[in-house]
Amino acid sequence: MVAVGVIAFQGDFQRHLEVLRRLGAEARSVRRPEELEGLAGLVIPGGESTTIGLLMERFGLLHPVRNVIREGLPVLGTCAGAILLAREIEESSQVHLGTLDIRIRRNAYGRQIDSFDASLSFTEDEDGAEQPIPGVFIRAPRITALGAGVLTLAALNGDPVVVRKENQLALTFHPELTGDARIHRLFLGMCAP
Repeated sequence: MVAVGVIAFQGDFQRHLEVLRRLGAEARSVRRPEELEGLAGLVIPGGESTTIGLLMERFGLLHPVRNVIREGLPVLGTCAGAILLAREIEESSQVHLGTLDIRIRRNAYGRQIDSFDASLSFTEDEDGAEQPIPGVFIRAPRITALGAGVLTLAALNGDPVVVRKENQLALTFHPELTGDARIHRLFLGMCAP
């Protein structure tokens, strides 16, 4: 059984834990640096990216998480998690990890009232067949630029909404709210020994 941690300060981390457990993972909450030990993967959930970043810093998690990602630990960042992973956040100097070579804009689709669902064409890698996958966009960010080697696995109106580079998988929506576990299954495949 693969051990996967979920940053559990704010946001819907509980749903991620539930999906991962349903898929057979040993999923556990992470709030302190020592809870990173023994993990095969880490999820940074949606929520409020500024708050999550500040709490990661306050509880001493920011630098250890950055280090384990740079050392190759697979990470899934959803919505706010994608913001925290991004190398650059437009018009923001907020605390973040900066490990994934993308530029991102917070709340790019509008306020909470502007949230929406969309059907996306998804492929697990650059050579795979596309398949529809649901996306729940809540105050979602928009990826505005990709660095070298960052693959787009799904897009919405031409904008990347699922991207991957090596051990990092980032989404601008909430897969844990859809009832479709394919994103989490893909991530667990990244975590397999």
